[in-house]
Amino acid sequence: MVSERGLEVLRVIVHDYVASREPVGSKSIVERHQFGVSAATIRNDMALLEEEELIAAPHTSSGRVPTDKGYRLFVDQLADLRPLSAAQRQAIETFLGDSTDLDEVLGRTVRLLSQLTNQVALVQYPSFSRARVRHVELVSLAERRVMTVLITDTGQVEQRVVELPAPVDESFLGELRSSLNALVGGAALSAAATALADLSAQHPPERAATVGLLVASLVEQLATGRQDRLVMAGAANLVRIGDDFSGNLYPVLEAIEEQVALLRLFGEMQLDAVDVAASIGRENESFGLSQASVLASGYSSSGSEIARLGVLGPMRMDYSTNMAAVRAVARYLSSLLSER
Repeated sequence: MVSERGLEVLRVIVHDYVASREPVGSKSIVERHQFGVSAATIRNDMALLEEEELIAAPHTSSGRVPTDKGYRLFVDQLADLRPLSAAQRQAIETFLGDSTDLDEVLGRTVRLLSQLTNQVALVQYPSFSRARVRHVELVSLAERRVMTVLITDTGQVEQRVVELPAPVDESFLGELRSSLNALVGGAALSAAATALADLSAQHPPERAATVGLLVASLVEQLATGRQDRLVMAGAANLVRIGDDFSGNLYPVLEAIEEQVALLRLFGEMQLDAVDVAASIGRENESFGLSQASVLASGYSSSGSEIARLGVLGPMRMDYSTNMAAVRAVARYLSSLLSER
C-alpha cells in the first residue's frame, strides 16, 4: 500500500520527469518541493515506490523515472484535469466553427488537437454501423448527368456523379427522389442497401437502366459510409520525441498506418468519471504499442455517442493537460455536430 506522501512523491517524479526528461533524484525533490522531510526520508519513500514497480532506475546510481504502472496510478489519482486557458478555448471555437462539412471539421479537429498536445491526434469517423439515412438527394447537373447525395444522421455527406444512358427530366428525378426517401429515410445503412436492391425492377424497362445506375451509386455510398476509419495529424511530432520510444518507432508508425489496431483499441477503452480514457504502456501490448499511451474521449451527435477522438504519444506525456484538451475538443465537436 502506497502512503499519501508516497503518492505525492510519485506525482512530483512524474511531473519533473515529464518536464525535464531527466531521471529524478531525492535531492532534487527536496530542493524543488516542500515536503518538510529529509532527503533520506524521500529515498525511503522512493524505495517503497520502486518495490511496488511504480518507478525504476534507468541506470545504476541514477535518479528514478515512472514506469507504466506508475503512470497508471498517477492518472487514476488525478482529482481533476488542468483546465484549458481562455485563449485555448477560444482557439477551439474559432478554428472548428468555420468548418463547412464533416470531412473538414474532422480534419481541423485533428490538426487543432495535435497543436494543443504536441502528440499524434486521432479522430474516428462516426460509427456508421449505428448511422441512419437522413436524406437522399438527386441533383441534375446535365441532361445525362446526375449527382447522388447521401446524408446520414451523423453529419456525413457522400456524393457521386453518375453518367446516365438517356436524358432525365426534373419531374422524373423528383418522383424518384420522393420514392428513395420514403423507402430508406431513417433506415440504418445496411438496411437501406437491402431495401434499394429491387427498386429498379419496379420501373418500366425504359427507366430501369437509369434507376439501376442511380441505385448502384447510392449502394456504393452506403458501403463507404459503413467503413471505420481514422483521421490523423501530428505524426511529425514522433520525430521530436522518438527517444521516448527507446529509439524504435516502427511499431507506432505501423499502427498509425494500418489503423485497425487503433480502431480496436478505441473500441475497448472505457471512459472514466471525467469522460476520458487512458491506456498506458503494457496495457497496449496486444496492439503493438507497449511503449505508448493513448488518451481518448467520445464525441456525439444529438446526445448519442458516435465515435472517439484522442491522442497517441509516449508514456512520458503531460497527462493532465492532454486529457483536458482531448475532453474539451470532444465536447466542442459534439456541440458543433448537434447544432447541425
